[in-house]
Amino acid sequence: MAWSHRTGRGLNAAFRLSHMTNKKDVLRPSLWTPRPVDETIAVYADWADNYDADVSARGYKTPDRLATALKAHTTPDVAILDFGCGTGIGGAALRRAGFKTIDGTDVTVEMLDKATKRGIYRKTWHSSPDNMGFDVGAYPVIIAVGVVSLGAAPPQTLAPLVAQLNTDGLLALSFNDPTLNDQSYIDALDAEVSKGRVEIIFRDHGPHLEDVGMGSDVIILRRL
Repeated sequence: MAWSHRTGRGLNAAFRLSHMTNKKDVLRPSLWTPRPVDETIAVYADWADNYDADVSARGYKTPDRLATALKAHTTPDVAILDFGCGTGIGGAALRRAGFKTIDGTDVTVEMLDKATKRGIYRKTWHSSPDNMGFDVGAYPVIIAVGVVSLGAAPPQTLAPLVAQLNTDGLLALSFNDPTLNDQSYIDALDAEVSKGRVEIIFRDHGPHLEDVGMGSDVIILRRL
């Protein structure tokens, strides 16, 4: 059965988003809005030096939640691609969860440079929206923490990511509250399920940016 957006949760998320400034300053006022790809890359390039400190100060919980959930569905020695790895926060969470073989790629050179310098990835490379830079089936597990989301990669990114998996491959991703409130992302996920390309084997709503009251769904898909 396809997952659909839950209206009650959406109303709560909208309330929290409208009141975030009462708790802490919003990370970037226009972060969770649609924009052209080149503008998105520019936003994250400009943010690279302060990104880790900014999100950590606001209680960024999704990477560890995703890594912990993934442990129940695969083995520690599996090869994982951290797609849209940014500065490497997701890869670091995978390491803390016990995963050993992690590669990373990102479209933003400045963010990727930070990730590479962490020394947690076996290899990293600069990808582009038109060229992910890896072969179909190269990774039995792909994670995309906050990548296919409002203000980052568009919903159309999900289908090509799924297509990079062989049967039984896993894609672990997250939809934060602003993304859950954007029907185009829900439709993209529902389409992959309804077409029989994937099944959802895990889905849980929990804290994303804890200090500003924002949540996220952690989702694990299995390729059919």
